Amino acid sequence: MTGLRLSERPDLAALRARAARHALLPLRVFLGVTFVYAGLDKLTDSAFLKSSGTGSIGELMHGVRDSSAVPALVDLALKAPVGFAVLLAVGELLVGLGVLAGLYGRLAAAGGALISLSLWLTVSWQSDPYYYGNDLIYLMAWLPLVLAGTPELSLDARRAAARAARRS
Repeated sequence: MTGLRLSERPDLAALRARAARHALLPLRVFLGVTFVYAGLDKLTDSAFLKSSGTGSIGELMHGVRDSSAVPALVDLALKAPVGFAVLLAVGELLVGLGVLAGLYGRLAAAGGALISLSLWLTVSWQSDPYYYGNDLIYLMAWLPLVLAGTPELSLDARRAAARAARRS
């Protein structure tokens, strides 16, 4: 293989192609595990699942209401804070599991992006400077998965292969 530039070697080209196909897997695993953990953490935290009191969703929502970008979203959550907390936790759990399994990956990632966007506009909006608020970072991290989906090592890939096999 002398005379070939390093980038032209077939074994390296195949390795690069494989790495490119799997480039989103670390992001998928990180976001999936993080959202599963966040959902389970909320569902098992008895203080969080209350409408008032230290550590409750109600206390959190009251605390961020006046500093949020969209107070109407906080007001909506405050109409039924425990229901909102359960919905948020179950949403995080489903998003995390969906992305980890690669089942309806784009939809799961869009759900994660929507959760992160709403948390950024409400809970972490007042972070100064803005990049201290982690919800904006999570929102940006979800976007590659919204665009690309979960095409590798996923149930979506298996479903696509089964559909292709039935067509041929």
